[in-house]
Amino acid sequence: MADRDRSYRTFDQVVRGDRTNYQSGPSTTQVLTVLTLLPIGGTLLALAGLTLTGTVIGLCMATPLFVIFSPVLVPAAIAVFMAVAGFLSSGAFGLTGLSSLSYVFNRFRQATGTEQLDADRAKRGMQDMVGYVGQKTKETGQTIENKAHEGGRT
Repeated sequence: MADRDRSYRTFDQVVRGDRTNYQSGPSTTQVLTVLTLLPIGGTLLALAGLTLTGTVIGLCMATPLFVIFSPVLVPAAIAVFMAVAGFLSSGAFGLTGLSSLSYVFNRFRQATGTEQLDADRAKRGMQDMVGYVGQKTKETGQTIENKAHEGGRT
């Protein structure tokens, strides 16, 4: 038992550097963080309150107009809502259909084994393109060198 206690003390001494008094309370970084964020948070909270107040005042002033024009506004709002919902659902259905077709096509390619052939063909195409670019670069360099020699002779 005494050996085990001694090993714990040794471990504590190694890890903590044999310091027995520790600092209590927040660190300097934490204090600076609070001092920095407190005014920012207060400002944003004040802006939120002003926005809420302005919204409530505007709503109180506009409510009589909404009541007077409600026979026109309600059907118009319903029509706009239905149009927006139609466009959004159309886009969602189209995106879902395209992703479904893409998934089926990819699964079909994996099942038939043409995916490896496509990868090999793409790899060969890239190798051919690299060779072509290298050849063109060499030709361009030779052309520039020839023009430099011609310019030096005259």
